[in-house]
Amino acid sequence: MTFRYLVFVLCLVSFSCSKKRENNTVTPQPTPTNSFYVGEVKPAAAKSCFAGAYYRKLVSSVDEWGGIGGQLVLPTIVFDPSRINPAKPTQFLDNPSVYMGGNMGGQETDIGLTWEVIKDENGNVTADRRAFRPFLRRTAHSGSGQVALYENAPAEARYYWYQGDEVTMSVKIVANGVLRFTVEGAGKKFERDFECGGYTFAGKGEFKRVNAIDQVSNEGKPVQATRTKVTGGEWKASYLYRIVNGQLQETPFHDGRYTDMRCPSANYFSIFSTQIDRSKGAEKIEINGAGI
Repeated sequence: MTFRYLVFVLCLVSFSCSKKRENNTVTPQPTPTNSFYVGEVKPAAAKSCFAGAYYRKLVSSVDEWGGIGGQLVLPTIVFDPSRINPAKPTQFLDNPSVYMGGNMGGQETDIGLTWEVIKDENGNVTADRRAFRPFLRRTAHSGSGQVALYENAPAEARYYWYQGDEVTMSVKIVANGVLRFTVEGAGKKFERDFECGGYTFAGKGEFKRVNAIDQVSNEGKPVQATRTKVTGGEWKASYLYRIVNGQLQETPFHDGRYTDMRCPSANYFSIFSTQIDRSKGAEKIEINGAGI
């Protein structure tokens, strides 16, 4: 075999291998601008608020979405000292949270981090709330017979996050009827597969991200006046997972993909973002119960 012929054969092999790898790549994602998939459903112009809390919410359209994720900085909390919980005098009636979730198959989920009690270094449960801990909530689902469920991550130091920590969080379908929640940052990680019968690869649903000041025993009622505020909360990026040929494909949660909600009204919120921020689902958030 001549040297020239050998080089020719090697080039053919190299070209063939290169083409094979190229054909095995996934479909390219939309660029991080206001681009859309063919046939993508646009979000509603507005949605009604659910009473009971002060919250900033971005919610997608009802479409072939399979989850949501993002990188965020946890907020700093300043509690209203007059809002003491009479049943638990070391705690407040306001409780900040940052979470994700959605609604698919008629089943609502709220999954993320909430300000919670912890176990101290001696293994004792604290009377006051001291850290953000993971929580998972689902409503009942008639199709699967699931009942409503709420749970927290174990009260262990490896699952505590604190004000100002930067974390990555996601909630996505990993099997029909199963959501995987992952939160990671500050050298810690929590991951949990959560059975939610309404969430399937063949279904259509909406997904959300929320920054809130929740209020104890106030769900469905008008918000209670408070001077509690959360500052320094920031989403550095957020993204949806699109179901494409049975696989999840990450794509930016840009400002053409969400309904902007500030509940109960916009005067309790300061939201800062540039157009570049909005193209990647990023923004800085302050919530003040006394108004901005």
